[in-house]
Parts: sequence; C-alpha cells; structure tokens
Amino acid sequence: LAEGRAWCSKELTMFLCLLQAAAGILCYVGAYVFITYDDYDHFFEDVYTLIPAVIIIAVGTLLFIIGLIGCCATIRESRCGLATFVIILLLVFITEVVVVVLGYIYRAKVEDEVDHSIRKVYNGYNGTNPDAASRAIDYVQRQLRCCGIHNYSDWENTVWFKQTKNNSVPLSCCKAALSNCTGSLTRPMDLYSEGCEALVVKKLQEIMMYVIWAALAFAAIQLLGMLCACIVLCRRSRDPAYELLIAGGTYA
Repeated sequence: LAEGRAWCSKELTMFLCLLQAAAGILCYVGAYVFITYDDYDHFFEDVYTLIPAVIIIAVGTLLFIIGLIGCCATIRESRCGLATFVIILLLVFITEVVVVVLGYIYRAKVEDEVDHSIRKVYNGYNGTNPDAASRAIDYVQRQLRCCGIHNYSDWENTVWFKQTKNNSVPLSCCKAALSNCTGSLTRPMDLYSEGCEALVVKKLQEIMMYVIWAALAFAAIQLLGMLCACIVLCRRSRDPAYELLIAGGTYA
C-alpha cells in the first residue's frame, strides 16, 4: 500500500511540473493572440473577440498558482490541501470549457465582423500621409500577399484611387519578388491577384483555433491531475493513520 501511495504521489508531482509548464504555454498563446490581433484590429469592431485570449491568460496565471498549491499539498500529504487543489482544478477545467465554447462562437463571427468593416477601412486609406488604418492595410497586403478586398480592382472604388488619378494601387500590392513594380493597373501581372478579405478571415480564424486547441489540450491534462489527486485522497481517507511520505514527517 505504501508503494502505491508513493507511486501516486510521484505521478501527481510529475503532473504539477507539467502544470507549471502548461501555465507558461497558455500565457504565451494568449499573448500571441493579443499581438497578432493588434495587426488586424482595424478589420473588426467587436472587442469581445479578444475575450477568449483574456481568459486563457488568466487561466495560465491561475494554473501557476495552482501548481504551487498542489506542490505544498503533495509534499505535506495534506488532505485539505489536496481537496482544495482538486476543487480549483475543476473550476479551471470548467473555465477552459467556456473558453472553447466562446472560441467557436467568436470564430464564427469573424467573417461577419471583417465583412462589415473592411470596406470602410479601405475607403479611408490615405497613401500620402498614412494613419494607423492605412498602415494596417499596407501591412496586411504585404504580409498576406493580397490586394484589395476581393481583388486589386476594388481599389478603383476607393477615395484614394480617385484622388490620385494615376491608375495605380498602393505599392503594398506589388509582388515581393519584383523591384520595379509601380502598382500600375496596366500591369496586373505585377500585383497580388488574391483579395485580402478571405485571407484576413482565415488568419483570424486560425488564431482563434490556437486558443481552442490550447484550452482543449490543457483541459485533458487537468483531468489527469484531478484523477491522481483523487486517488491520493481516497487512499488517505481509507487509512487515517497514513504517515507522511517525507522523512521525519508528522500526521496530517
């Protein structure tokens, strides 16, 4: 029986080390979502889209604290501490389920958000004195290798195109491999042919999937941790005189 307890305590300690690593990874995923969304925030107006990222950073921070609590409870073989550990893990597990649900909800809303705002952003482009929105358009067109909303011809309907009257699109539409591209519509082969709307939607949905998969993965890890902690608790309950596993320990 003592060997069984020692084995389970060892497994729980290993899980706690994994939990500490998971906390760091979750915070990284949340921060990555924030940083990436910042590059595309002009293309959607619903700030609630960032809620899953906020929650996952909070969960990562909480997991780190939980890991410390679990370590203390495991070392002391504290029945009360382990019970608290299991309850907190259960609450975090529920929170991660909420993150997954919200992730799917907002992932479905991304397309409508982008479709609603992208035309307004393109129409406000100012190539001579670019503001934040204009820089965002140039960044997206270079980064995603796209031009216009659906294709480069969409630029013909913008205020900037009509004001410049030079029959050209921004240089950010030029293919990266070309050094002599001027953005002229007389040479469409020099321009990216794919529109940006579909690519922006795809990128934002991919980012949201990172949050969803991260939450699912660590929810599974937490189930393992709760199982180990429950086994330790059950064995502790069946043997009230259970001595501490550390040398020179006292009764819990």
